[in-house]
Amino acid sequence: MRLLLLGCSGFVGLELVPYLLELGHTLTLVSRRSDPFHVLASDRLCSLQLDPADPASWQSPALLEALAGAEGVVNLAGEPIAEKRWTPAHRSLLMRSRSRTTELLVQAMAALQAPPRVLVNASAVGYYGSSLEQRFTEESPAGSDYLAEICSRWETAAARCPDASRLVILRIGIVLGADGGALAKMLPVFRMGFGGPVGSGRQWMSWIHRHDLCRLVATALEDDRWRGTYNAVAPQPVRMAAFASALGKVLGRPSLLPVPGPILQLLLGDGAQVVLEGQQVAPERLQVEGFTFQYPELDAALAAATSSALH
Repeated sequence: MRLLLLGCSGFVGLELVPYLLELGHTLTLVSRRSDPFHVLASDRLCSLQLDPADPASWQSPALLEALAGAEGVVNLAGEPIAEKRWTPAHRSLLMRSRSRTTELLVQAMAALQAPPRVLVNASAVGYYGSSLEQRFTEESPAGSDYLAEICSRWETAAARCPDASRLVILRIGIVLGADGGALAKMLPVFRMGFGGPVGSGRQWMSWIHRHDLCRLVATALEDDRWRGTYNAVAPQPVRMAAFASALGKVLGRPSLLPVPGPILQLLLGDGAQVVLEGQQVAPERLQVEGFTFQYPELDAALAAATSSALH
């Protein structure tokens, strides 16, 4: 397929882009960075240095041509959630980078006589809010906190895509990979022997190995039966204490020293809720579709994610 990729030059894209090339797809990557995958020499990959959240970018003839020629679109665009304090300006950026990018994309798709056949759009398990006890499925309602508001507006924007375009929304959990995301922040501390559960340790972590997420995206693009919302998480969520114990075991390091919540609150402000709170999310629709996870269990997922090889 001819694909247009937005927000795929970061942590997930590091594996997703070469994986899609391996599957034989032709890719146009839209990124604020110049040639983010210069090491990938392929005549089926080209890059456009544009900011997809900027309306002016959608006046670019190159971008409009790439969209018009695309059979599918993958939109993972969004500023990282838990890397900076949530000042009012950063809260606005978190929202705008997701909802505005998606609004502009969908408007451009709607203006085409023949829009792409499929849009795979990211969302997050933050849609559900947080709970220590409740179990969430795709049928559960949205939460009431700011992360839930971001996800709700993100999904509402995606839902305005043309009727001719099959829409798949992936509510993504904590993505496991050693070179980015939450795991990359935890690894140095654990490898020094100072790791442990963050906060109370009782909060839920709904996770997915990055390779399984890439496989999900590819399946959503290729399988016409897939449509609507899917929880992009492995079938075995765990509480933070169990996650820390499993990570310590994989690394051969102790995992006894808890990281106090107030320290994260001081560093990240409201953004600390991403790791201090959580939700138990089930991938019910993936299981109905018969999707087979390569890494359904945490121990194997962590072992693969922390190895030097890319899986």
